[in-house]
Amino acid sequence: MRSTLMAATLLLMLPALKDANASDVVQLTQPELPQITAWRRDLHAHPELSNRETRTAALIAEQLKRLGYEVRSGIAHNGVVGVLKGGKPGPKLAIRADIDALPVTEQVDLPFASKAQGEYLGKTVGVMHACGHDAHTAMTLGLAEILVKMRAELPGEVMLIFQPAEEGPPAGEEGGAPMMVREGLFKDFKPDAVFGMHVVSFLPVGSVGVRAGGEMASSDTFRIVVHGRQSHGATPWKGIDPIVTAAQIVTSAQAIVSRQLDINSNPAVVTFGIFSGGQRFNIVPDTAELQGTVRAFDEPMRKQALASLKNFAEHVAAANGATVETQIPLGESNPVNLNDPALTERVRSSLEKALGKNHVLEPKRWMASEDFPHYAIGSGAPSVYFFVGVTPSGTDPERAPSNHSPKFFLDEGALAIGTEAMLQASLDFLGYQ
Repeated sequence: MRSTLMAATLLLMLPALKDANASDVVQLTQPELPQITAWRRDLHAHPELSNRETRTAALIAEQLKRLGYEVRSGIAHNGVVGVLKGGKPGPKLAIRADIDALPVTEQVDLPFASKAQGEYLGKTVGVMHACGHDAHTAMTLGLAEILVKMRAELPGEVMLIFQPAEEGPPAGEEGGAPMMVREGLFKDFKPDAVFGMHVVSFLPVGSVGVRAGGEMASSDTFRIVVHGRQSHGATPWKGIDPIVTAAQIVTSAQAIVSRQLDINSNPAVVTFGIFSGGQRFNIVPDTAELQGTVRAFDEPMRKQALASLKNFAEHVAAANGATVETQIPLGESNPVNLNDPALTERVRSSLEKALGKNHVLEPKRWMASEDFPHYAIGSGAPSVYFFVGVTPSGTDPERAPSNHSPKFFLDEGALAIGTEAMLQASLDFLGYQ
């Protein structure tokens, strides 16, 4: 496996060929927009949960095979990869799109609104593309259409990665970017760079955002089970109350960020999202369970936060006479999403050329996380990940329903913007002229 340093050196050595003209990119994209829009609407109406994206994967594979791509299916369960070899020598570029949906019941009045249902944590739930992965898939399929028409004059090779389970695999399963890498995604294709994009509500339609360095936080999931001793609610002194103990762990752990981490250098978050315990109002139960997430932009701070959380849980439990079972972290962790500085400047220039400088913004660091960084780590190549605004004109992006909301709304004008932006960045990197 090549090191990131070697990949970055290669990046700087690539020939500085004449870049594709922005007007050409618009002309190439416009004829594909009806089909891109149709794909997006079809996928939006038929969302599938993580590791269950069978219909979506079949649609993608069918389209890539129709276009003549070298297609591999079934990677990390439902992942699909298409490789296109250009007619001229040049670098290799990997582009990733995620394909899964969320356990969210849609509350947007659209003719193609999702009515789908699925099973999540043992319950029947609504399913919605509340994060916009339907748009990512549709735009990348549109990109596949455009690139194949340019094949004879296209330098290098392009790998299109359609990834399942970005939102995280179901409990007890593996999936997502780490599993795709483990299953040999880059065995026969060693990219010189990896690109990704994501639609976001915090930017207006017509704009894109990219930031060098740490753009999105690392994320770790944790699980803490407090073991006490059951008793009647009228005589709690005869037992050990795991609910009171768990509550004290939640409140004590707030001091990790506020009192133990140097947040003057980097932000961090410790959030409890699940607090579960007991079945009846007058019974002190045997156990209580906590689950949550830790986010950070600095690896030493991340490790400190995880260690402190375990320390708080064990000592608070001991003070109450209880014990704890900790999984800190639980399952796969996502590293900080780091945009390579040199590659980011090249991509920023491409985005400005395609859209105009006023439409390319530098967003604040975002505490959300992604498994996209696993591709850079797994390949040793530099990566860049940029955002595509979807909030309609006249709506304050700060007040728009956010990604993952049942009211998340995507202005379809973003489909042209995202496709043009990724096409421009890709052609410029490959050295198309």
